[in-house]
Amino acid sequence: MTSFVGAIDQGTTSTRFVVVDAQGRIVAVDQQEHRQHYPRPGWVEHDAVEIWQRTQEVVTGALAKAGIGAGDLAAVGVTNQRETTVVWDRGTGEPLAPAIVWQDTRTDQLVDRLAGDAGSDRFREASGLPLATYFSAPKMRWLLDERPDLRQGDAVFGTIDSWLIWNLTGRHVTDPTNASRTMLMGLESVAWDPGLCEAFGVPIEMLPEIEASIAVYGEGRGVLAGVPVAGDLGDQQAALFGQTGFTPGAAKNTYGTGCFMLLNTGERPVASSHGLLTTVAYQVAGSAAVYALEGSVAIAGAAVQWLRDNLGLVASADAVEGLARSVEDNGGVYFVPAFSGLFAPWWRADARGTITGLTRYATAGHIARAALEATAFQTVDVLGAMEADSGAEIPTLFVDGGMVANELLMQFQADVLGRPVVRPTVSETTALGAAYAAGLAVGFFEGFDQLTTLWAEDRRWEPSMEEGERRRLIGEWHTAVRKALA
Repeated sequence: MTSFVGAIDQGTTSTRFVVVDAQGRIVAVDQQEHRQHYPRPGWVEHDAVEIWQRTQEVVTGALAKAGIGAGDLAAVGVTNQRETTVVWDRGTGEPLAPAIVWQDTRTDQLVDRLAGDAGSDRFREASGLPLATYFSAPKMRWLLDERPDLRQGDAVFGTIDSWLIWNLTGRHVTDPTNASRTMLMGLESVAWDPGLCEAFGVPIEMLPEIEASIAVYGEGRGVLAGVPVAGDLGDQQAALFGQTGFTPGAAKNTYGTGCFMLLNTGERPVASSHGLLTTVAYQVAGSAAVYALEGSVAIAGAAVQWLRDNLGLVASADAVEGLARSVEDNGGVYFVPAFSGLFAPWWRADARGTITGLTRYATAGHIARAALEATAFQTVDVLGAMEADSGAEIPTLFVDGGMVANELLMQFQADVLGRPVVRPTVSETTALGAAYAAGLAVGFFEGFDQLTTLWAEDRRWEPSMEEGERRRLIGEWHTAVRKALA
């Protein structure tokens, strides 16, 4: 009898593999970073071969830490960085170009041309998404324009989940949560839309099959030989799944490289008029898709990495909290981390990062604090848009991701939101969600009710800031945002 499920969590800066037991506890994890390539301003690339190598290494590492073999796993799920786009040869399996990362903005002029007189909402009704450099279809079109030879032969496209599942099973497949981030899937049909594919000039035959998120895709090979590969969710949908957000009205916010809030809206897509995305939350095989509203923030933890790698203000990401605590407040300094433009609710690719309010009084501590506060302020903007679109109040914000270990940030988040912030006992809910999806697909977990009983609260932060101070800080933040937009 197999006692565990596993999950590959392939993120923007690292890959991890987790081993999860029947009580939803993570019993082992292994993680490795991969290189970030910036060949030109605004360009961000990954090496898909390196990502596959790291994946195999962390699988081996986590199994060794758990003291088990691949045969002890009932199934393995996959979660991934969504819009990042890979093109490879179906015959040889070799990538034909560097992977273009979701943060990459090289397609800004192409996006403007595609928008034309119709504007950024040209494809929103069909796809649920505004035209933006963020999504996969413009990246695919850019590659096809740069490399016309890709239209010949055996070239195929996929997001990172497709690349991993192809290497694991030999199948070219994706799920609706990832397909809904390409701008090529019909939101209601949950199938590739011929009109969208024609508008972007991407041949449908180059795209993977779309199968349900909770399904078995094939049998693993190599380091996962014989293990069912089952369950595929984009990283933010996986985090909602790991938070057991299975009912309409359930919401979570994940603090990672970027920051992403999702609200379950049930079996109907809700159109946004406040700068949010309409996306698929998950789909169980044989059932209707479940939808979500999403607020996407491009830069959260990546701002801390920038302080570490580009400015050298801290030796490690963990050290930023101590540096930020060295000052009582931000000293009037505001940091708008628009390194890849601004995503929700602004959707301005031309926005640029700014640090405002600098005086001789400002120190490294003030800049570190402003970087953390920027994540909280962006969350305030997204939550306001989400409540306006859904018509419902979100009384408590459930949080997860690497940054929720930063207690200064979490308290400030509760303060500027004016509502409680709650962290679960397992804060790495992205990997947990993929493990849950895999377990459901093969019957390791009995159903949604069982998974809901596994969720437990770890820490709660109550707001303590006076309303006048909260409004002042948010007002000054919006002043800084206007400067970034200018």
